[in-house]
Amino acid sequence: MREQIAHKGRVLSVTPETTIVSIVSRAACAECHASSLCGLSELKEKKIEVPTPPSATYREGDEVEVVLKGSMGLKAVWIAYVIPLIVLLVVALGLSALGAGELVCGASAVVAVAAYYFVIWLLRDRLENEYVFTIKQ
Repeated sequence: MREQIAHKGRVLSVTPETTIVSIVSRAACAECHASSLCGLSELKEKKIEVPTPPSATYREGDEVEVVLKGSMGLKAVWIAYVIPLIVLLVVALGLSALGAGELVCGASAVVAVAAYYFVIWLLRDRLENEYVFTIKQ
Protein backbone atom coordinates (compact mmCIF):
# COMPACT_ATOMS: atom_id res chain seq x y z
CA MET A 1 0.00 0.00 0.00
CA ARG A 2 1.26 3.44 -0.88
CA GLU A 3 2.09 5.72 2.00
CA GLN A 4 0.27 8.64 0.39
CA ILE A 5 -2.52 9.20 -2.09
CA ALA A 6 -1.80 12.25 -4.22
CA HIS A 7 -3.72 14.15 -6.90
CA LYS A 8 -2.62 17.14 -8.92
CA GLY A 9 -4.94 20.11 -8.73
CA ARG A 10 -5.35 23.83 -9.12
CA VAL A 11 -5.91 26.29 -6.28
CA LEU A 12 -9.32 27.98 -6.61
CA SER A 13 -9.24 30.18 -3.51
CA VAL A 14 -7.07 30.82 -0.47
CA THR A 15 -8.22 32.15 2.90
CA PRO A 16 -6.30 32.16 6.19
CA GLU A 17 -8.34 29.13 7.34
CA THR A 18 -8.90 27.02 4.23
CA THR A 19 -7.71 26.56 0.68
CA ILE A 20 -10.04 25.20 -1.98
CA VAL A 21 -8.33 22.98 -4.56
CA SER A 22 -9.96 21.62 -7.71
CA ILE A 23 -8.86 18.16 -8.83
CA VAL A 24 -9.99 16.18 -11.86
CA SER A 25 -11.01 12.61 -11.08
CA ARG A 26 -10.72 10.25 -14.04
CA ALA A 27 -12.20 6.84 -14.59
CA ALA A 28 -9.69 4.15 -15.53
CA CYS A 29 -10.90 4.13 -19.11
CA ALA A 30 -10.61 7.92 -19.56
CA GLU A 31 -7.20 7.47 -21.21
CA CYS A 32 -8.53 4.97 -23.76
CA HIS A 33 -8.22 6.07 -27.39
CA ALA A 34 -11.91 5.30 -27.94
CA SER A 35 -13.20 7.07 -24.82
CA SER A 36 -14.78 9.89 -26.83
CA LEU A 37 -16.85 7.37 -28.80
CA CYS A 38 -18.13 5.02 -26.13
CA GLY A 39 -19.37 7.56 -23.58
CA LEU A 40 -18.33 5.43 -20.61
CA SER A 41 -15.22 7.39 -19.71
CA GLU A 42 -15.78 9.74 -16.85
CA LEU A 43 -14.08 12.97 -15.85
CA LYS A 44 -15.32 14.77 -12.75
CA GLU A 45 -14.08 17.95 -11.16
CA LYS A 46 -13.97 17.76 -7.37
CA LYS A 47 -13.35 20.57 -4.94
CA ILE A 48 -11.35 19.72 -1.84
CA GLU A 49 -11.12 21.91 1.23
CA VAL A 50 -7.63 21.89 2.75
CA PRO A 51 -6.51 23.66 5.94
CA THR A 52 -4.22 26.56 5.03
CA PRO A 53 -0.89 26.34 6.87
CA PRO A 54 0.54 29.60 8.30
CA SER A 55 3.52 29.42 5.92
CA ALA A 56 1.37 29.04 2.77
CA THR A 57 2.83 30.70 -0.31
CA TYR A 58 0.37 29.53 -2.95
CA ARG A 59 -2.18 31.72 -4.72
CA GLU A 60 -5.23 31.20 -6.89
CA GLY A 61 -4.38 29.34 -10.09
CA ASP A 62 -1.24 27.63 -8.73
CA GLU A 63 -0.67 23.97 -9.58
CA VAL A 64 -0.38 21.94 -6.37
CA GLU A 65 -0.53 18.34 -5.24
CA VAL A 66 -3.20 17.35 -2.71
CA VAL A 67 -2.04 14.51 -0.44
CA LEU A 68 -3.86 12.14 1.92
CA LYS A 69 -2.33 9.35 4.01
CA GLY A 70 -2.69 5.99 2.27
CA SER A 71 -4.18 4.38 5.37
CA MET A 72 -7.09 6.82 5.18
CA GLY A 73 -7.92 5.56 1.69
CA LEU A 74 -8.04 1.98 2.95
CA LYS A 75 -10.21 3.04 5.88
CA ALA A 76 -12.61 4.77 3.47
CA VAL A 77 -12.93 1.56 1.43
CA TRP A 78 -13.80 -0.38 4.58
CA ILE A 79 -16.39 2.19 5.69
CA ALA A 80 -18.01 2.62 2.27
CA TYR A 81 -17.90 -0.91 0.83
CA VAL A 82 -16.67 -3.75 3.05
CA ILE A 83 -18.67 -3.12 6.24
CA PRO A 84 -21.97 -2.53 4.37
CA LEU A 85 -21.41 -5.79 2.47
CA ILE A 86 -20.84 -7.63 5.75
CA VAL A 87 -24.00 -6.06 7.22
CA LEU A 88 -26.00 -7.07 4.16
CA LEU A 89 -24.75 -10.67 4.22
CA VAL A 90 -25.13 -11.13 7.97
CA VAL A 91 -28.71 -9.86 7.99
CA ALA A 92 -29.79 -11.72 4.85
CA LEU A 93 -28.15 -15.02 5.76
CA GLY A 94 -29.06 -14.74 9.43
CA LEU A 95 -32.75 -14.22 8.74
CA SER A 96 -32.67 -16.95 6.10
CA ALA A 97 -31.20 -19.36 8.64
CA LEU A 98 -34.00 -18.45 11.03
CA GLY A 99 -36.54 -19.42 8.38
CA ALA A 100 -37.68 -16.02 7.17
CA GLY A 101 -38.93 -15.73 3.59
CA GLU A 102 -36.84 -14.32 0.75
CA LEU A 103 -38.75 -11.06 0.61
CA VAL A 104 -38.28 -10.46 4.34
CA CYS A 105 -34.57 -11.39 4.16
CA GLY A 106 -33.90 -9.12 1.19
CA ALA A 107 -35.92 -6.17 2.46
CA SER A 108 -34.39 -6.43 5.94
CA ALA A 109 -30.88 -6.57 4.51
CA VAL A 110 -31.50 -3.45 2.42
CA VAL A 111 -33.00 -1.62 5.41
CA ALA A 112 -30.00 -2.64 7.55
CA VAL A 113 -27.55 -1.26 4.98
CA ALA A 114 -29.62 1.93 4.68
CA ALA A 115 -29.51 2.29 8.48
CA TYR A 116 -25.74 1.78 8.40
CA TYR A 117 -25.31 4.56 5.82
CA PHE A 118 -27.64 6.80 7.84
CA VAL A 119 -25.38 6.34 10.88
CA ILE A 120 -22.35 7.17 8.71
CA TRP A 121 -24.18 10.30 7.56
CA LEU A 122 -24.83 11.26 11.19
CA LEU A 123 -21.11 10.80 11.94
CA ARG A 124 -19.98 12.78 8.89
CA ASP A 125 -18.52 15.65 10.93
CA ARG A 126 -16.36 13.29 12.96
CA LEU A 127 -15.25 11.45 9.83
CA GLU A 128 -14.54 14.74 8.06
CA ASN A 129 -12.11 15.68 10.83
CA GLU A 130 -10.23 12.39 10.37
CA TYR A 131 -9.70 12.81 6.64
CA VAL A 132 -7.38 15.80 6.46
CA PHE A 133 -5.71 16.63 3.16
CA THR A 134 -2.44 18.53 2.89
CA ILE A 135 -0.90 20.43 -0.02
CA LYS A 136 2.50 19.87 -1.58
CA GLN A 137 3.66 22.55 -3.96
